[in-house]
Amino acid sequence: MLGFLQRDRHARVGRALYAEAVAAARAPYFYTGIGVADTVDGRFDLVGLHAFLLIRRLQREPEGAALAQAVFDAMFADMDASLREMGVGDLSIPARVRAMWEAFHGRAAAYERGFADPDPAALAAALARNVWRGAPPAGGADRLAGIARAQDAHLAAQPLAAFAAGTAAFLPPAEASA
Repeated sequence: MLGFLQRDRHARVGRALYAEAVAAARAPYFYTGIGVADTVDGRFDLVGLHAFLLIRRLQREPEGAALAQAVFDAMFADMDASLREMGVGDLSIPARVRAMWEAFHGRAAAYERGFADPDPAALAAALARNVWRGAPPAGGADRLAGIARAQDAHLAAQPLAAFAAGTAAFLPPAEASA
């Protein structure tokens, strides 16, 4: 019984944290300031980037692993629900969610390599390939990489207890790019 209650609490917290990532990804600056396409794909890429940053932060501590999984689960439950709201046929939803899952994992691996690479251009290159399909506007990928690095540092400074309570504070992107 206690395991069920723990999973339910993690699921609620995961949904709250994911909602914070979505809210951060919807900031107009991304679309008007650095030229991310305001399309389903562009929004998916920004939500995926913010979810990646949050999951990355949570995975830095052993106690955060269950919350990281809950954020991931909330993201893909939302993707399923969004496809249904868009009118995608029930039979094709599992395949489309799986494709989104694979895309997210590929992007997360590329972003992780970008963070690990001593060349600061590596993260910008990964973002250019994924967010703009290789054709970012001038300076867009560099600015988004700067925002991602600032968000990563900002999330790292927050205590795990805040995340466990369902709170993740993201910087406004214009402030993060300064």
